Parts: sequence; structure tokens; C-alpha cells
Amino acid sequence: MVVLPEAGPHCRRLTAEEMDEQRQQNVAYQYLYWLKEAKRWMEACLKEELPSPAELEESLQNGVLLATVGHCFATSVVLLKKIYDMEQLRYQENGFHFHHTDNKFWLSAIAHIGLPLTFFLETTDIYDKNNMPRVIYCIHALSLFLFWLGLAPQIHDLYGKVKFTAEELSNMTSELAKYSLQLHAFSKIGDILANELLVDETAVRAAILAISKAVEQGVVEDTLAALENPSALLRNLQEPLAAIYQELLAQAKMEKAANARNCDDGDGQAIYDCYDCYLTQAKIQGNINHVNVHGALEVVDDSLERQSPEALLEALQDPALTLRGVRRDFANWHLEQLSSDREQKAQELGLVELLEKGEVQAGVVAANIKGDQEQAMLQAVQKINKAIHKGLAAAMVKELMYPAAQLPPVYPFASAVYQQKMAVLQQQQQGELGKEELFVAVEMHSAVVLINQALKARDTTGFWSSLVNPTTVLAEVEGKNAQRYFDTLVKLQVRGVDEAFLSWNDLQTTLSQVNSQVQEETNREILTVSLINEALNKESFEKTLSALMLPSAGLDNVSFPVTFQYHFLLMAVKRQKAQREARWRRIYRTGPMRGNQTRIDHSFLMLLPVALDVAAINQAIKEGKAAQTERVVRSPTVALRGVVSECADGYQQVLEGSMAKYRDTAFWIQHSMKDGTAYYFHLQTFQGTWEQPPGCRLNTSNLNREKIHSAVTKVTADHDCQFWKANVGLVVLQALFCGFLVWQKFAEHLHFLRTWLPAVIKIQVAGSGLLSLQSLELTELHGSLSAFSFDSGLGSDVGARRQYQRCLGYFQKNEVVSHCKKLTKRTKEQLSDMMVVDKQKRLRLLS
Repeated sequence: MVVLPEAGPHCRRLTAEEMDEQRQQNVAYQYLYWLKEAKRWMEACLKEELPSPAELEESLQNGVLLATVGHCFATSVVLLKKIYDMEQLRYQENGFHFHHTDNKFWLSAIAHIGLPLTFFLETTDIYDKNNMPRVIYCIHALSLFLFWLGLAPQIHDLYGKVKFTAEELSNMTSELAKYSLQLHAFSKIGDILANELLVDETAVRAAILAISKAVEQGVVEDTLAALENPSALLRNLQEPLAAIYQELLAQAKMEKAANARNCDDGDGQAIYDCYDCYLTQAKIQGNINHVNVHGALEVVDDSLERQSPEALLEALQDPALTLRGVRRDFANWHLEQLSSDREQKAQELGLVELLEKGEVQAGVVAANIKGDQEQAMLQAVQKINKAIHKGLAAAMVKELMYPAAQLPPVYPFASAVYQQKMAVLQQQQQGELGKEELFVAVEMHSAVVLINQALKARDTTGFWSSLVNPTTVLAEVEGKNAQRYFDTLVKLQVRGVDEAFLSWNDLQTTLSQVNSQVQEETNREILTVSLINEALNKESFEKTLSALMLPSAGLDNVSFPVTFQYHFLLMAVKRQKAQREARWRRIYRTGPMRGNQTRIDHSFLMLLPVALDVAAINQAIKEGKAAQTERVVRSPTVALRGVVSECADGYQQVLEGSMAKYRDTAFWIQHSMKDGTAYYFHLQTFQGTWEQPPGCRLNTSNLNREKIHSAVTKVTADHDCQFWKANVGLVVLQALFCGFLVWQKFAEHLHFLRTWLPAVIKIQVAGSGLLSLQSLELTELHGSLSAFSFDSGLGSDVGARRQYQRCLGYFQKNEVVSHCKKLTKRTKEQLSDMMVVDKQKRLRLLS
């Protein structure tokens, strides 16, 4: 508020221009606080924040905000969906558009509620900004009129309570000068409304003055009598709330008196009379409306607490609430929705609070929407049942797909399937199907339809995604058997007529059968493996062969003549596995410790010595001593092969070059393992850990084992290459000697073949065709035994050699002797002589 300076003996008298400028600033201040009042009132109606007072006029030009305010008190006249550019996106991007002039709903709304014509405005006042002060004047008049009707909150008096900057005052002064208009008397809006409504102003003033005096005396009965005076034009008085009227009006009167005392004329002396402390008719009616609304909301809360639809319906129809859309047939829906809103609000605030009027109205609207949806759904369910009963598959599927039915997706190409299944279900129920029954049935059969479609298209991915969908409700679905399911169901579908449709029962039965088959196969495999292990433990190759030839083993091409090879090979694999497990048992200790496996200081047992030696190698490289570097590189822990003493200088030079590429002073070194894990070693504490330390920074200059091994291998390879180039004659001599040995071995094999070939031919000629075949297998077995015994490297294994001798004796005794019994006496004698000589030679070879 701008105040003229006090006149005094030493004060310069203002010139006419300065006084006119001061007057214009006072007018600008008044208009700005009127704008501020209008802004806050509109925010209370719209429940959203609006631009600052200086920008409010610009925001009102497109008519969107005014039309939205009109929707608050005239919902039937102003429809939100008809407001052009509701979100004001086009206005923000391109500015004002001629289509914005279609937002004339504001004028229709104020005419609908009966606002006097004297407060109306022209469309050009808004869209062309010809007279924006009149627009603000109309908003103030509307706020007071709606407040009298109990349809909107009261506009707040902000005179003397807000401050504006000098820039804002200057800008508004310039804007008002453009209009060249006299501002309307905002303070006389109440009187103008009273005159327009043909009210006896004198009688109203006398009645209001009597109310103020009664409130000041504090007698509830006298206050209620004064409020009921017809001349006061007060509505919706409720006698049970008289005490609350008295309390709230007394508080409002004290606040108005305090505001009046804050106003002065510039010299510090308060100038006000008794009328400045009395309440206006609008203020009294506003407080009465506020008390009535609060009381009605308490009744609503009580009915929600008692869960009484009848009591809630009566409370919602209270005129003080002016609620829209309250429907008697939706009383249960109103109760359910408002109870849910009340509970949610209590959870958010931590205590039970009354629902506000706006929250109750929103709950009523939401309940109406749900009720309408429920009624539409029930009608759709009735139509579906009729279509099922008539056997019209296409019509039934159409009704199933109707959005109001609120059912899962339906696939029209399978209409016959839906009709068949639904008809069977309807017969089982012996009556109409309900919403829940239809929902479950459609959901399950749609999933089955998708499975059949995937099987027909041979789409394994689509088949599996549909199979594991919870809506299918199939039990015992095992991921490891997915392909078996698919293959079995495809075969089952193909065997049907025209790739018949598989029902849910077909799917479940097939899944159970496949699971049983797989389980039986697994059990047989486990039994077979146990038999094989038992045979290996008993070192019985006969039992090993019997177990390997079992159908449950699933092994093809098991050859009888090489049984002992199978046995020896499996024994070797088992020994290796036992050694591996024993080694890991020394490193790991298994046992329950909080349900987890405890690793026993693996770092110290395996990687700590390696990390220490790698750190020592790096230190030797930094010191530049080639001999020391070569000695540390030979450490058995690091396990570097091909280290040559003559290459010590070469190792030092190459390793120094690799280290010189990086400069780093960090202390942590990372050693990567083959299984993807990492081991961290500290260069100062010489301690390691498997978990990455917090804030760990790795040293990039230290060489790890892999880089050291690469450098050493390269230097050694260069040295070997130079050595062989210098000794070409020695290489040639070694090659000749190796060739002689190979030729000597070939000659021995050739001599053996030429020596024993006639005897083999005689055996084949002397025996029958079957005997000849068995003799040939025996010869092949002899070759296999010889090759296995020496090529497998078992010649140096005493246990394997003894086992080989037992195998050889077994075959000589059982196979060859059984053949001899079938031969003639002459042939048997010849064969016996041959076997004696052959046995002696083999024994010499084994020894």
C-alpha cells in the first residue's frame, strides 16, 4: 500500500505531477491486490496453482481458466471435454488462436446461476483484452454471489496484507494507462448485488447489526434469534448448530476488528468506526455454510463408521453439501468407495480425519462409474448366457469380446471351441454362468487355444510361453522336459482328424505321462550307473560289460571284444575323479555353518605363495639384477617352464620393457583365475583376499604371472631358434636317427604279420563259417590287446599289467578252448601247438 508522506515544516510540497504519479501507484496497488484476491479464489475453486497476479490477465485471455471455473458451479452447462485447448498446449506453443474464442462457456455459466446482468462483460473484454479490469470485477462479483448461494468459498480480503515491488507497481501503472478507464468500485459490489436482487438494504443492515451485537454479547439463544430474522436473508440455519455459529462468528468478528485496527491514514492514527468491526451479511452466511458443511461431513463420517448404506445416502443428500450424482440405487457402491477413501486417507495421515467436501464428491463420481460398469457387465453376462444356450458360436464370441463383459482376450478363430466348452460348463452348472465362472473359463480356454496354435505352427517358443502361463492352470510343468512335451503333443495332434484340437485334459494327461516316462528313465539310468560303479569297484569287467549293455544305459555300439578296454578306461577315469575330489577335500571343508559352505583360507593354500613369488619377481625386475631375476623366475610355485640360464639378460631386458610402459604407485594387485574369480594381494602387508576391498585401486605397473610367462616364453623361443640355426647338422642327424627307429618298428610289425598269417588262414579253412568268423574276431582281439597294452601307456603300471594278464588268460581259456572243442582232433592239436608258442611270446612281451 502506497501512503503519502506526512506534511511538516521541513517537508517539500509535492508537485501536481508527483501527486498524480502517487495516485496512479495507489490505483495500481489496489488493482494488484484485487488481482491477487481473484487469483486465490480461483485457486481454491480449481484446486491448482495459477500464475502470479501480474501474469494472470494474460492467462485469462484464452478463456480456458474461466471456462474451467464455470464448470465448478455449473457442471451441466460447461463440459470439460468441450473446452478448446484444455491443457493450453497450443496456446503455450503458438499463442492465441481464433478457436480459443469458442470458450464462451463462462458467460453461459454465470447466466445459468442468475448473476445480475450489471456484472456481465463482453467477449472482446477477454479475448481482445479491451477491458481486463472489468473481467476481474466480474470475478469478484461472482465470488460473492456464489458465496451467498453456498456454492463457492468466500473471496479473502487482502488489502494491506500483501506487498508488491516497485517494478510490479510501475508495470501495472503502465498497463492501466492503456485502458484509459475508470476502475470499478470493487468495494460496492455487495450493495450493487443487494439492489439488483430487490433487497431492502436498510432492513438488511439493521438485521446484520443486531446479529453482530448478539454475537458480541455471547448468548447463543439471542444469536440464533437474530440469525433467524427474515430481514437478514440468511439460509440453511440449523438450530442444533447454534452454539457453533456463535463460536465461529465471534472469532470472525475479532479477526475483522484486528484488521481494521491495522489500517491508518498515514499519520499513525487509526480511523475506523463500529461498522468496520461488524460482520457483513455475506461473511455471516459464509460462516453458516461452513458450519453446515462441516456438520454434514461429520454425519457422513458417522454413517461410514456404522457401515449403513441408508444413513449414508441420507447424509449425502444434505443440501449443505450440494453434491451431484447421488443415486439411491448405488448406495452400496457409495458406501464401498467412500469407506475405501476414508481408510486410505487415515493410512496416509496416520489418524482418522473427516473427508472434505471435494473428496466426498470425487468418491460419489467414482462409485457411479463403478456402478455403471457393474450394471453393464451384468447385462453382457446375460447376453453371453443367451448366446451359449442358443448355440450361436459367432454371436457368443462377439459377446465375450464386448468390453463391458470385462473378460480376458478371446480368439475368434476358435469360436467353435469356446461354444463347445461353455455349453458343457453351462450344462454342468444347470443354469446361467456367473461373471467369475466365465472369467476363469475364458482365461483357461484362451490359453489352451494359444497352445494348440503354437503346436500347429511348430512354434516352440510360443508353445512354452503359453504352457507356463499361470492362466493355463497346468500342474507339474517341468522345464527340462519342454522338448519332450512339444514332440509328444505334436504327435498326438497329428494323429487326430485334421490336426484335432487338444483339450485341457489332453494337455494335462500328456504332461503327466511324459513326466512319468522321464522319471522312469532317470531311475533306470541311476540304477545302471550304480551297477557300473559296483562292477568297477569289484574290478569285474564281466559285470562292467553286462551293465554297459543294459538298454537303460542308452549306449550304442558296445563291442564285446573290447570289454576290458571299456573296463580299464572307466577305472582310470574313476581314479582321476577320486584324486580330484581328494585334492579338493584338502582345500575345502564342508559342513553346516549358518547354512553355507565354509571355504578354509583358500588364498593361503593356493594363491598366496604364487602372489608372493610374483611380487618378488617384480621387485627383482625393478632392481635390475638379471641373475636374481632369473633365479626368482625359476620358483616352482610360479611354475614357469622353459627357463634357461643363458637367457637371464634377455629376460631382464624384456621384463623391464614391459614394466616401463606403466607407472603406478598403488598397492593392490589383482590375480585373475580361470573360473572368472579374482584374488587381491597387497604389496605392503603381503596379505590377500577373495573379495574386492572397498576403495581398492589396482596397480597397473606390476606384471602378473601371465605377462611374465609370455615374456619368458618369447625370450626362450628366440634363444632356441638361434641355437638350432647354429647346429643344423645336429638336427639332420637327429632326424635320421628317428627315421631309422620308425623303420625298425615297421619291420617288426611286418615280420609278425608274415609269420602268423599262414596259421590264421589254416584256422579259417579248417573251421566252419561261424568258426572262421569267431577266429577272425580272436585275431582282432589279439591286436586290440596288444595295441591297448602298449599304446595306452599301461606297460609301466604293475597293477594294470597284472589285470591285463588275467584278461588275457581268461580269453585264452574261455574263448579259444571253447573253439577247440568244436574242431577236429587234428585241427585241435595244430591249434594247441600254435597257442603254446604264441603264449610264450606274449609273456615275454609282457615281462
